[in-house]
Amino acid sequence: MTSTETSEATDAFFAARDSLLAVAGDPDRARAEFRWPEVGSRFNWAHDVFDVIAEGNDTCALWIVEQDGTELKRSFAQMKQRSDQVANWLLSIGARRGDVAMLMLGNRVELWEIMLAAMKIGVVILPTSVVLGAHELEDRVARGTVRWVFATAEDAMKFAAVPGAWRGIGVGLNEATADQRAALYDWTRYEESSAASLAAIVKDTVSEDPALIYFTSGTTNLPKIVVHSHTSYPLGHLTTMSWLGVRPGDTHLVISAPGWGKHAWSSFYAPWHVGATIFVANYTRFDAEFLVTELDRAGVNTFCAPPTVWRMLIQQRLATKPHALREIVSAGEPLNPEVIARIREWWGLEIRDGYGQTETTALIANMPGDPIVPGAMGLPLPGVDAVLVDPLTGKETDEGEICLRMVDPESGRTHPINLMPGYYGDEAATARAIHDGYFHTGDVAQRGDNGVLTFVGRTDDIFKSSDFKVSPFEVESALIESELVAEAAVVGAPDETRLNVTKAYVALAAGAAPDADTARAILAHAREALPPYMRVRRVEFFELPKTSSGKIRRVELRRREEAAFEAGDRIPSEWREEDFPGLKG
Repeated sequence: MTSTETSEATDAFFAARDSLLAVAGDPDRARAEFRWPEVGSRFNWAHDVFDVIAEGNDTCALWIVEQDGTELKRSFAQMKQRSDQVANWLLSIGARRGDVAMLMLGNRVELWEIMLAAMKIGVVILPTSVVLGAHELEDRVARGTVRWVFATAEDAMKFAAVPGAWRGIGVGLNEATADQRAALYDWTRYEESSAASLAAIVKDTVSEDPALIYFTSGTTNLPKIVVHSHTSYPLGHLTTMSWLGVRPGDTHLVISAPGWGKHAWSSFYAPWHVGATIFVANYTRFDAEFLVTELDRAGVNTFCAPPTVWRMLIQQRLATKPHALREIVSAGEPLNPEVIARIREWWGLEIRDGYGQTETTALIANMPGDPIVPGAMGLPLPGVDAVLVDPLTGKETDEGEICLRMVDPESGRTHPINLMPGYYGDEAATARAIHDGYFHTGDVAQRGDNGVLTFVGRTDDIFKSSDFKVSPFEVESALIESELVAEAAVVGAPDETRLNVTKAYVALAAGAAPDADTARAILAHAREALPPYMRVRRVEFFELPKTSSGKIRRVELRRREEAAFEAGDRIPSEWREEDFPGLKG
């Protein structure tokens, strides 16, 4: 790899980045003018972007705060030096380009050190949530062909019965109990890396090498394995950067657990694209007041959180805006309009929704400066050719499946930059997702005025009732406007007359009693808030089944309804309209 090639790749990246920063606040120009950078065949973000930003840079790159008040700060220069040292150590113990390394770590500094180091030497990163159990880990180790496992003592114990030719590296084993240290006697200590060479790492990767692999959240089936290259995520997250609105000199906070793609989106690539500080507020149990206090104390400028967190902030009535906040966004699942309105009233800021998948970077969003349509996810981001396709006819339409055109007519590129190369070891799954000239997301949206897109639901979640299509998201949005409802999941319950009736599984707000009065009140609220064909006919108070990334598994609720219907049984814990005289009709 020559210095000329490195310089050309670096120059191309920063030119594209700076073109977006130059038109910040003017989303129309950004969408019209942005072009993906041509970085050549030897691009490696850790070498060509991060190290360039980090050279001699004493700005804080990573700031981690614990709930007990302790904190850690690392500059860009320190992260560069430390990641070189970890990379040299990994090479010395046998790690090689193409090896898969499972990182089962929380938000601690070693996570960022290892990600940078692995990227520099071409080790493929498999981020893994700490909430997974031994059975799930066995599946991931086997199907992911894992060669290295990084974990703290508590999580390392889960691997005791996990077979495979993998080698364990214990992080923070000095914090382990004597019993844990004894059980992990054959694990290598990560602390040994502190004695390794600080020499700069020679780049030995190509652009299309795998860089990260992710197991999807598996809301309907066995999780698929998404592969991202050294270009698809690193370059692709220029879209995420433009959505977040993060700028040089900012401090950025996202509520996201390691192990899921969103963590790399907003706790790694997008903020560090511009040399911003990544701020992390760790907690064992979510504390809304602690979070808002830290947003204010740290002077956080850009903040991203899932809908659940925004709802909790509202329930705690935290109406005072953190002083430095400029941009706030939501991701993970669509955000309901009522939540957006309440935060606007309190903080004077608009929560900007966005949309993407593990298989992609951010695709569709409300950018800074976009007029906001409450409840809508916005427009395709710069460089993203997203369209709606009718699943039956395959033609582009105003309501249909969100798809990416595979061929860029301007550049001739035959694969979108910010789309995964494919699913790991599963050509059939890749072919099901990429066909007929499109990548198919499996999500449905509607196009409204000025092309603004609104999420309707997963293709699997939308159901028909009396020949009308029902979007669970629309019904759920209406339900959470009730002060009795903290969260809801809506499915179609099979019905001999209507094909399906709308059934709501409800997680109640604090203080609401799971009784007949509450059920009647929720059904009455739905009757007022929704058209007749969408009206909730049944309600049940229920702990919503979720994936380990927090997404609701409506498939489990649908199966529960189907099983009851086939057995001819009424679910005894549900309430129906007919139980309340005056509601039915």
